[in-house]
Amino acid sequence: MKSKGKILVTGGSGFIGSHTSVELIQQGYEVVIIDNLSNSEAFIIDRIEQITGIRPKFYQFDLLDLGRLDGFFLENNDIAGVIHFAAAKAVGESVQIPLHYYRNNLLTMVNLLEVMVKYKIVNFVFSSSCTVYGQPDELPVTENAKVKPAVSPYGYTKQVNENILKDLIRSGANIKGIALRYFNPIGAHHSGLIGELPRGVPSNLMPFITQTVYGIREQLKVFGADYNTLDGSCIRDYIHVVDLAKAHIVAIERLIHGKNLSGYEMFNIGTGSGFSVFEVIKSFEKSTGQKINYKVVARRGGDIEQIWADTSKANNVLGWKAEKNLDEMTLSAWQWEQKYRVK
Repeated sequence: MKSKGKILVTGGSGFIGSHTSVELIQQGYEVVIIDNLSNSEAFIIDRIEQITGIRPKFYQFDLLDLGRLDGFFLENNDIAGVIHFAAAKAVGESVQIPLHYYRNNLLTMVNLLEVMVKYKIVNFVFSSSCTVYGQPDELPVTENAKVKPAVSPYGYTKQVNENILKDLIRSGANIKGIALRYFNPIGAHHSGLIGELPRGVPSNLMPFITQTVYGIREQLKVFGADYNTLDGSCIRDYIHVVDLAKAHIVAIERLIHGKNLSGYEMFNIGTGSGFSVFEVIKSFEKSTGQKINYKVVARRGGDIEQIWADTSKANNVLGWKAEKNLDEMTLSAWQWEQKYRVK
């Protein structure tokens, strides 16, 4: 089968990057991955090959290395589009080590765009985040909501990177960009071969749940039960990672086929429903039949109270819609955890 084109996926062995790589390959694209493996594992490339029957070309280096990046594009100057995931991504950690987040997340974006312009690579999909909204005044939050001061360095790097992309496009550079502002990805591929695999202690809810139930973590900490929500815990819009991956394919094809309405577009990628931490716990226990040992502790720095998406723009303009429900998300995450741990 003739390839639809070559797509670079930065951070392609990570959680969302690996699922997106699988979807791209299954849609007929040639996938090339750059990843420094700072928060992912090399064997994920093997797993992508197991699922798809095709091994993506893999380059291990850091996007901060401008010389290596330039050499990569010199060798791969036929790239049809870039999907940029590579970034440090933990809200709480970014509060503790902000300089790492500013250096890693901002300079890699500048380097990547600079080399794309040099080699005339036009189509760029950026992995943004609902953290750009801070705590919205109105829910569900639309793309027209005011971007407020970020509550974490991580969120601020997403805001700045969106501005970097917008400013570059406004400058007249031959680049088209889509920022996908996604909400909280959880779940795993139905094969159980790839899923969320953070290094060290997880900072996200779902891997902490699965690791606690499996016995790797002693107890799940629920950060705050005194928020102004129905059950006191934080509310997020959880989205299945495969649904999220499919949004990236729709976005890059929108750019490749010239369907974008302007040089820069952004879309909320979520389900349009908010679930509290306790609702996620209940869903997990219901879908898997496992009990979670958890304890309520003090609030965590950088967390906002509640947010969920208005997805009408993604549904109607981008032509994408989330399909999987919360129980499917929690069950698939547990199936991945079990399969990964069995050696």
